[in-house]
Amino acid sequence: MSAKKFYITTAIPSTSSRPHIGNYYDHVCADAIARYKRMQGYDVDFCTGTDEHGEKIESYAKKAGVAPKAYVDGLADVIRKGCDVLRISYDRFIRTTDDYHETAVQKIFTKLYNQGDIYLGTYEGYYCTPCEEHLTQTQLDDGKCPLCGREVHILKEDGYFLRLSKYQEWIENLFAENPDFLLPKSRMNEMMNSIIKSGVLDICISRTSVKWGIPVREAPDHVIWIWIDALSNYITALGYNTEENSDDYRKYWPADLHVIGKDIARFHAIYWPIMLHALGEPIPKQILAHPWVLFGESKMSKTTGNVIYAEDLAQEIGVDAVRYYLLATTPYAQDGSITQKQVYELYNADLANTLGNLVNRTLAMCNKYFGGVKPAPGSIEAVDADLFAVRDETVKLFNAKMDAYLLQEAMSAVRELAKRANKYIDETTPWAIAKDETLKQTRLTTVINHLLSVIDTLADLYTPAMPETAEKIKAQLGADKVTEKPEPLFARLTV
Repeated sequence: MSAKKFYITTAIPSTSSRPHIGNYYDHVCADAIARYKRMQGYDVDFCTGTDEHGEKIESYAKKAGVAPKAYVDGLADVIRKGCDVLRISYDRFIRTTDDYHETAVQKIFTKLYNQGDIYLGTYEGYYCTPCEEHLTQTQLDDGKCPLCGREVHILKEDGYFLRLSKYQEWIENLFAENPDFLLPKSRMNEMMNSIIKSGVLDICISRTSVKWGIPVREAPDHVIWIWIDALSNYITALGYNTEENSDDYRKYWPADLHVIGKDIARFHAIYWPIMLHALGEPIPKQILAHPWVLFGESKMSKTTGNVIYAEDLAQEIGVDAVRYYLLATTPYAQDGSITQKQVYELYNADLANTLGNLVNRTLAMCNKYFGGVKPAPGSIEAVDADLFAVRDETVKLFNAKMDAYLLQEAMSAVRELAKRANKYIDETTPWAIAKDETLKQTRLTTVINHLLSVIDTLADLYTPAMPETAEKIKAQLGADKVTEKPEPLFARLTV
């Protein structure tokens, strides 16, 4: 019997500039879920990529004095290398400048146009270039874009419109019948109250004042709006093209989970499902619209200089420490925060002092007292049974939290198990037991055996968040004998 499939995607970052660490939370979050699902036996297909068209990129390329394609080639390479540095285990990496994607997007446009879901009109209103977003007067926040806070400009041009209003009743029913479609529920309520209840409006989906985009086949002076282009990547990456779809598309679609930032929930939870429904295709099963990772209390911005880059931080403290920080400190529904001080403090507390210290001193004791050979358990006492009880409950809790995509809570559960194991060492005092040769062979064997067993479990549980560290722990544990010279997993940092 074939394994159950799980198709997971990230939002694809724009190739306008180098992503900061907050931009990579999508990838780390999705990667942890993908790794966990693989551990559960799922046939996982994990897709990410780059968003490479639009007015913003056209402008950046012009300022850089290069052609748009040359500009995005460089940034796409930067983004892909960033994913590789962070050990993102993607199966597909799509670029929206890939020929197959561009052709499929044109076919999608044509199909929707031919069936009356797209019509030609004139757009007059406000436009935010960084967000590639059409806005009405009532949507502005003090005259600025409500998403990014930047200036908007007035735009008037002929354009094709997607007839979203036609599907008002359908999208209302979708939200009513699928209360867990968009997570967390607060985001679902926000979409319902701020957009759907007031009436979904048709949106302009082409531009004539922008040249860097996918041309409309029926009107080459129009290029397809960046969001229609970008959202389609989730299906074109699998081989969808409106005609004869690929085996991969038939196997993996619909997506089991889209992982996105909260600022683009509207596009994914309203525009995208309507678009798929109009195409006659299944909609994604769930969307996780996670919060932002702020610099302290502020949104990261190159203008103000409060930006941290994941690759730079990884060079400083290690890839797994970066991954762990993002997962362990970003709440499910509220914004996370990062500063160098916060990173160093968590690193020392959770990784160096708790996990690293537990592994290092346990292996050292196994070598000192048993020549590195893993001892069989001897007499069992209440404290031993309690440790294993905590371990078993932690495994159940961890699985439940990961299944619900509560990653911070899953990391918290694992951390508490590591703390409990350290406490177990203090409770059992192996160094004192070792002084008695009889106890050494009957009691100490149980203590070391239990510690090695719990560490093995910790390696499993930390695999989604810290795959390299988990591999190192497994390697040092060995099969029947631990490594003779255990190396510290995490050296303490000076705060």
